[in-house]
Amino acid sequence: MSYSEFTIETLKEQFEVELIEDCDLFFQTSKAQVPKLLTELLQRYVPLAITISTEKARSEFIIAPILAEFKLQFKDQISLFSGFEFNIDKNKGLNGRCDYILSKSKEQLMLSAPVLVMVEAKNDKIIGGIPQCIAEMIAARIFNEQKHQGIDAIYGVVTTGSLWRFLKLVSNTAYVDSIEYPLQQLDKILGIFTEIVTT
Repeated sequence: MSYSEFTIETLKEQFEVELIEDCDLFFQTSKAQVPKLLTELLQRYVPLAITISTEKARSEFIIAPILAEFKLQFKDQISLFSGFEFNIDKNKGLNGRCDYILSKSKEQLMLSAPVLVMVEAKNDKIIGGIPQCIAEMIAARIFNEQKHQGIDAIYGVVTTGSLWRFLKLVSNTAYVDSIEYPLQQLDKILGIFTEIVTT
């Protein structure tokens, strides 16, 4: 078993996860300034990504530029990992590759203190990526505890590149945002990322 094989049912059975879905996690979050270069890149890349219409194209032409630019803005505070093998406990199925991880550490050569994990939605289905994302968030919490770097809340996001849906894990309670943010609200999406890594 790996992250991608989890279902909501198996998460509840194995980790006693409580799911709360009727919440607006970031309604008070301020919008962030979108860098001009990122706006220009996305104006050029998004039509190509949508035309190619594969998960890989969306990852390379939409998601990666956004995360790379965000990382550069906070280069002294966070690190970014892509396609990272995150094998925490194979017996519990907490193993496999995370699409992206943001960490509250500037160390780029070694992962420490993961604060947000990101899952690319398969076949553009946000809902289908939620169990995998929660499993990766549980693994991130365990990793932090093992490294004595406990963080009160672990965040996650499932994205198609065009749509972004955030999650929050506190203890065994997984909060799934009731809002899906479209790419047209990139200032809000970047505001949420900023709040996550600076609080």
